[in-house]
Amino acid sequence: MENQSQYIGSNSGMDGVDQKEGKAANQRKPGTCESILRILAFMLTLTAAVVLGVNKQTEIVSMKIVPTLPPIDIPATAKWHYLSAFVYFVVANAIACAYAAFSLVFSFANRGTKGGLGLMIILLDLLMVALLFSCNGAAGAIGLMGYQGNSHVQWNKVCNVFGRFCNHAAAAIVLSMLGSLAFMYLVVLAALGLHRRSK
Repeated sequence: MENQSQYIGSNSGMDGVDQKEGKAANQRKPGTCESILRILAFMLTLTAAVVLGVNKQTEIVSMKIVPTLPPIDIPATAKWHYLSAFVYFVVANAIACAYAAFSLVFSFANRGTKGGLGLMIILLDLLMVALLFSCNGAAGAIGLMGYQGNSHVQWNKVCNVFGRFCNHAAAAIVLSMLGSLAFMYLVVLAALGLHRRSK
């Protein structure tokens, strides 16, 4: 009987250790996932801002000034800061990139502590989602105009001339969209964590 009670006692002790290890694993997993998502958001938004920020293309374009004279070939350059939507895109991704770096440092420094800082980071994550979605929509609308033009207002498409510029802009928009999804997943993880704590 004493052996059985000792055996049961040792099993209960092992169960307690297993439960503690399970809790510790559950506490480590969200922090690791959050850190990976913040690093991913930092890299994606930084790459998107750099890809569009250095985007420039010069081509020779034929222009007809007088109908009776032959067209004149002149060099034309496409740069990102010629369009306000692209300026907004680069600035918004730079802000999101800087915030991802600072929030990663804050999350490491304040891991395990409870307070208003965690709620502030969640709200700022949500703000970054809105900021990136809005700049992606603005840049996407201008990009679509460049690809297709608009016959109603007589705006000609330009991506048939500045093809490399448009391709780089499209790649930057895709990268920024992935970055915004990383921030959105951070908000979802935070909401799930608050839901679990409320139970």
